[in-house]
Parts: sequence; C-alpha cells; structure tokens
Amino acid sequence: MESIDLDAVDLRLLDLLQRDASQSNQALAERAHVSPPTCLRRVKRLVESGVVERQIAILSPDRLAPLLGHGLTALVEITLDRQDAGHLAAFEARVVADDAVQQCYRVSPGPDFCLVVHARDMPDYLALAERLFTADANVRNVKAFFSLRRAKFQPLLPLA
Repeated sequence: MESIDLDAVDLRLLDLLQRDASQSNQALAERAHVSPPTCLRRVKRLVESGVVERQIAILSPDRLAPLLGHGLTALVEITLDRQDAGHLAAFEARVVADDAVQQCYRVSPGPDFCLVVHARDMPDYLALAERLFTADANVRNVKAFFSLRRAKFQPLLPLA
C-alpha cells in the first residue's frame, strides 16, 4: 500500500463515506463542497491506498430476526498456552478464516484474543466452539459472554 497524506477535503470525504457509502458521486461531491471529478479522483485514491478497506451494507439483526431468528452473538476471550509469534499467528489465521467470526482482536494484557462471533443458536455455537477452540490443543481457556441486547453498534472512526 502506498503512503498517503490526508487533507481536510479527504477527511470530510472519509467522514461522509463512513456514514453513507451508498450516495452517488454527485451527492458526495456536493456534501464535501468539491466538484464531482475531484470527488471521484479523491475517493479512488483513498480506495487504492487502502484507507477505505471496503464498502459494505450493514444489516439489521432486529429486522432479519423474524425471517432468520435472532441468533446468538458472543464475545469470546481466548487464552493460549503458547504465545510465541508462530502460535499466535496460526490461531489468528484459523479464526479469521471462519465466517462465524465477525471480529478478531489480539489483545494485551489478559487473554490473547477477543472475538465477536455469531451463531444461529446454541447448538451452532457449540459446533463453532468445538471447531475453533476445543480442537486446538494450544487453547488453554475460553470465556464466552452472550449478548442479550445490542445497545450500540457504530463502526465510525472519529476523524479530527
């Protein structure tokens, strides 16, 4: 990835994009107070540099629940027996490859990893736990906390 310098216009575009990436280039340019060609060029540069990782749709679990069921969201703390670079990287690679893992953080101090996982129901969570944790001889401790209600989900980064 290339190094990139960000100015006030870039930061304004990033703020607008992270709030609503579905708006047209024309609307984005108008809100950012730049011309549409400038807007398009800058957004392309932000994407190509990796500052914008990807643009996705954030689904509403509450709206999908009547169709798919509520499911389970768990925050899981994982402690490994061996924490050398190779063991940490191997565990991380295995969990990030699993679609049930929505977020993975290597943390310190305390556990080695904190995961946010989603499962259809408790049997599905049990299968996930066996697949990712029980089957790994290097996993020493697993502590799962099950979400009762999501009070806030805000993936915005504060931009100064």
